[in-house]
Amino acid sequence: MAEELTQVARFLYEAGTLKQSKRTGWWMAGVRDPESVAEHAWRTSLIASIIAKLEGADPARAAFLAVWHDSQETRTGDVNHLAKKYGAGEVDPAVVTADQVAGMPEALASTVRELISEYEARESAEAICARDADKLECMLQGIEYKAQGYEHAQRWIDNSRGRLVTKTANELADQLLATDPLDWLRSTLGELG
Repeated sequence: MAEELTQVARFLYEAGTLKQSKRTGWWMAGVRDPESVAEHAWRTSLIASIIAKLEGADPARAAFLAVWHDSQETRTGDVNHLAKKYGAGEVDPAVVTADQVAGMPEALASTVRELISEYEARESAEAICARDADKLECMLQGIEYKAQGYEHAQRWIDNSRGRLVTKTANELADQLLATDPLDWLRSTLGELG
């Protein structure tokens, strides 16, 4: 068991690199210091739990899928859509995941492999909610960047908005587009009705 936990410990250090790994597509929108993959995954997981709960799916499972959805990027990096046009990033997430979990306790390794397989298949209600959360988080981040003056973020807002599937994600997207990023603060301070 000690050797298996050594592999888990190594993976935890590996996963920590996602805190420094930037989401590279935002550089094309002019964002100098874009969010990290880890920051994206955290809010994606939160959004996945919300969408799933409102869609009647399992919010914990959707969040679980979302938190792992970009875990392979420790080894592949964040491959943006332009790079994908030229074949970059065409690595099977299941292959990367299998390497990442090799040598871990089988109960853990098989769970992670199954999560990635479920997310990539996009067939379960929870995987659909997690995928919508990924797109909705990108749209939300784009709205925030645009509010900070990055006008080119509109492309990411539009692209992400057009990829949503669930009723809840689509309705939430409409609300996000109609809400200023600082309305939560104004409301909390009693400045909004």
